[in-house]
Amino acid sequence: MTALAGSRVLVTGGAGFIGSHLVDTVLARGAEHVTVLDNLENGKRSNLAHLEADARFALVVGDIRDDLARARSLAEVDIVFHLACLGVRHSLIDPVENHDVNATGTLQMLLHAQRAGVRRFVYASTSEVFGTAQYAPMNERHPTWPETVYGAGKLAGEASTRAFFRTYGMDTVVVRPFNTYGPRSHFEGDSGEVLPRTIVRVLAGQNPIIFGDGEQTRDFMHVSDTARALAMIGESSSTTGQTINLGSGREISITELCHTVAQAAGRPDLVPHYRDPRPGDVRRLIGDAGHVRHLVGFEASVAFGDGVRELVDWFRTRPVEEMIAQVAEVNWVRNEVSVP
Repeated sequence: MTALAGSRVLVTGGAGFIGSHLVDTVLARGAEHVTVLDNLENGKRSNLAHLEADARFALVVGDIRDDLARARSLAEVDIVFHLACLGVRHSLIDPVENHDVNATGTLQMLLHAQRAGVRRFVYASTSEVFGTAQYAPMNERHPTWPETVYGAGKLAGEASTRAFFRTYGMDTVVVRPFNTYGPRSHFEGDSGEVLPRTIVRVLAGQNPIIFGDGEQTRDFMHVSDTARALAMIGESSSTTGQTINLGSGREISITELCHTVAQAAGRPDLVPHYRDPRPGDVRRLIGDAGHVRHLVGFEASVAFGDGVRELVDWFRTRPVEEMIAQVAEVNWVRNEVSVP
């Protein structure tokens, strides 16, 4: 039995990639009930379809900025996992909305969770708050110099979460996942990530695309590990008031990623094509996993190569022609920034 057993949980953004896996994990660890609040802009009903008949699960379709949606989803909740956000490439297109959701939306969730008597609030931030690594591996005290409005808004959400702990004594935790991958990951639109986009391209017989020289690095963790770590952090009293990095401690270059995908797909002939660098792209990320290991005993269990092979097989079962039509080579827009 875990500390989540018998708890009533809210997962904002729970129809999304990481959020839907977290819902599965929390239920498997004995939660009495899990509510998902998601506006389905990036999340998908299909990610939760296997739970439709489960009496322990409910989906509230709504925006975290909407008073009624918040009130419906926070009723009788013990623990909030706040994952709802708009992503890094969206911030290049519409920085104002991005900040409104990621920063102001988080503040609103904190305020209403406190008023609703929520026992614990776990905020999923991002490694993008750091900017590029000034030293490696990056621990929790690494300077925060975000390079995008997305990173800036998530950092503001961190600050609000810590302020509610320090000022109001609310039980809050900040978690900074690095790069998560696995089944249900986004390949489409401005939420599409490099690994699933590359897999879809290769399965469609197209060369991977790299923006820049390919030597930029990321710290990848399989979504099963990310979800398990979030659940462990959420149920442990040792994490109250903490800010916790969530990375594997291994860095992978984008060039290496492309070659790993091509090998896993049986298409080593599909070598990367290089394009101009992407705006706001972080050069280097690698997390120090020591703090989360010390606090809750978490260790990542899925090796990158094994996880990529599994993900390639998962995408093989889906209609490649339909997917590749949703993968734009450039999924951000320069010089067309929305203004209020």
